[in-house]
Amino acid sequence: MKLLRYGVGHERPGMLDNHGRIRDLSQHVTDLAGAALLPASMEYLHSLDPARLPEVAGVPRLGPCVGGVGKIIGVGLNYKDPAAESGMATPSEPPLFLKPPSAINGPNDDVEIPPGSENTDWEVELGVVIGTPGKHLGRACTRSRRRLLHRQRRLRARVAARARGSVGQGEGV
Repeated sequence: MKLLRYGVGHERPGMLDNHGRIRDLSQHVTDLAGAALLPASMEYLHSLDPARLPEVAGVPRLGPCVGGVGKIIGVGLNYKDPAAESGMATPSEPPLFLKPPSAINGPNDDVEIPPGSENTDWEVELGVVIGTPGKHLGRACTRSRRRLLHRQRRLRARVAARARGSVGQGEGV
């Protein structure tokens, strides 16, 4: 099941069918946000037959993958290399920072560079949607965090290889 959001401005929920065509999900969920991302809703969406959903005409803009984002928590200097590149010591704990939800783009959207910006870095950002609300999860997340960090490292390596031109045509990021 491949879910997406499409359109300009107020994106609509969609699903890709087996032929790569976008199908409209708005009769089943209002957006891919909040309750629609909980396990029971995802199970329901997985049970739908994409071929029975209305096909979306044309080639609409793909929007951010989820809507209704309340906050984005960033983690900085969580690898030794970025700290060394910036001439900083590796911190004992990575610094956390907040980014506004307006920083989220669709996959083909232009990246808006603020006026007066003197340095813009290419980076891979990894977003995580936690399917169940929770607070103070502590050690229960350790194994998931390790898996996530492993995936993040692999993704960064693939993007770096692509930037160097060593990734084959058939390999996607």
